[in-house]
Amino acid sequence: MVGTRIRTLREGMDLSLRDLAERSGVSAPMLSQVERGETSPTLSIAERIAGGLELSLSQLLRLDEGDGVSVVRAAGRRNARSARGHRFGILTPPLPGQRAEVSEHVLPAGAATGGPDDPPIHEPGARETAVVLAGRLRLVCDGASHDLAEGDAVTFDADLPHHFENPGAGDARFLAVVAAGLRRS
Repeated sequence: MVGTRIRTLREGMDLSLRDLAERSGVSAPMLSQVERGETSPTLSIAERIAGGLELSLSQLLRLDEGDGVSVVRAAGRRNARSARGHRFGILTPPLPGQRAEVSEHVLPAGAATGGPDDPPIHEPGARETAVVLAGRLRLVCDGASHDLAEGDAVTFDADLPHHFENPGAGDARFLAVVAAGLRRS
């Protein structure tokens, strides 16, 4: 079971056996045996593999998880507000190894999530998808504007300079999903 989890995590990070071997200090043949269930790693080896996957040993072995389900109640959301009137809440829990984050945003009329001179806030290779739930929204990505209406969705390279604007008369509501970039050693 731990071997299957290691393979799934490794592949999710787009790492080859050789890549994980370099990152963890565990040989590629040993990793292959563990992934195929031919051998169980010692705690020392499992800890090194976890480090190579950027997890703690308990995270790798799922000792810190209950039944594998994490619920974020509305009252427990991580909410924020910018000086520009932009309000948002993170809908996904802060789980280790999580490679995507879902957030809900509200932009009052005339407000923006940032400005044209703001640096990118996402890691290299990150992709973002936004779905307009209500109102009108404008994505300004790398200097180009893209107008969106209720029900529209857009996906873009989130490591480029970008921000959202509300050109409408009422609030704009949208969901954003940011998928982290591929990690390379």
